Amino acid sequence: MSGTRTRNRWDEVFARRTKANAADGLTSILALANKTDLISFAGGFPDPSTFPGAELVGHFERLVADRDVSAFQYAPVAGLVGPRAFIADRLERDGTRPDEDELVITSGAIEALELLGKSLIDSGDLVLVEGPTYLGAVMAFQSFEATVRAVPLDDQGLDVDRLETAIAAHGRPKFLYTIPDHQNPAGITLANDRRQRLVEIARHHGFLIVEDVAYRDLGFTEDRLPSLWSLGPDVVVQAGTFSKTFMPGVRLGWGAGPPELVASMVWAKQNTDQCATALGQRLLEEYGRAGGLDAQARRSRALYGRRCALLMEALEAHMPDDVSWTRPRGGFFSWLELPNGIDGSAVARRAVDDGVAIVPGAPFFPGAGGEGNRAGGESNVRLSFSRVEDDLIDEGIERLASVIEHSRKG
Repeated sequence: MSGTRTRNRWDEVFARRTKANAADGLTSILALANKTDLISFAGGFPDPSTFPGAELVGHFERLVADRDVSAFQYAPVAGLVGPRAFIADRLERDGTRPDEDELVITSGAIEALELLGKSLIDSGDLVLVEGPTYLGAVMAFQSFEATVRAVPLDDQGLDVDRLETAIAAHGRPKFLYTIPDHQNPAGITLANDRRQRLVEIARHHGFLIVEDVAYRDLGFTEDRLPSLWSLGPDVVVQAGTFSKTFMPGVRLGWGAGPPELVASMVWAKQNTDQCATALGQRLLEEYGRAGGLDAQARRSRALYGRRCALLMEALEAHMPDDVSWTRPRGGFFSWLELPNGIDGSAVARRAVDDGVAIVPGAPFFPGAGGEGNRAGGESNVRLSFSRVEDDLIDEGIERLASVIEHSRKG
């Protein structure tokens, strides 16, 4: 009958690869991050006060006045020449400059991971990640029906001995995904000696390392360890983003790696969005060449370093003695270990009732095979300090400590 709305069972026609439920965890995180009535330690978002404002107006006006068609036309799939050279210059600071065929500009780091998945993963392929790790990466890899398994972290980063054990038990992975600098969600940085050993393990076994450097430029000190890509450009592909250091609204990132792999990523990008935003690329180049990006990074590091210090002070002041946490040297996150028997998901739910948003640890651990099962993190929670106003950090942690104590009592 005309105008009658019926309910079809469209879930029956969905592709099998959509059945994994990792997206539920990310949806919940984003929902909490955007609530304005909570003291939110939930979302891993940059603080809007760090975004460029008036500084960009002059660059935009010049692009318009000069009728710079490159800013307003479709860009080459791999990116505009000038912005690619700008990114290559920045990567050269780490000691290795990518050749033209070793670099592609992407729509954020997550697209670089998606393109790598399209290029590398066949159904059932083994992908190793850190446990815990960035949920968005797990979702990207599982969307191609990868078998995603976690290798544990310790306070020095990825446990390379356990990596060797995992390879012996499960075979050679298609690749290993790692966030060596100020890791999401744990806030841990991979030790220098492990970086070289990790590259050597990859060479020995013949697998790729996917290095996510989203937080690399947000260290709180001048100390800067070598990137994995600079140590092993033959076995490492680097995925980077300007979302944390420029602004997420322009969705710009990069992939750098062996030429044949980058060529495959470019082919995959041709069949998705065709090119990253040309206007964003040109604004980034002009702003960056004028020194704006480095100045912005300095301001951001100062802001996040101060908030991290306030968070550490609040945790020391209010948390029970049997709660422990990581002490990040950069980035956005600290990782809490709760006492035995206290469930992180239950704490997160109760914290909302007390006006505090946090993220439970379980979603950051992939289930073997990509079925959406969880295998770890039940007694952990992630705290993000990047967007919490300074004067709310202590109050938020005091409330969270009270929730943990009440959870102990049932």
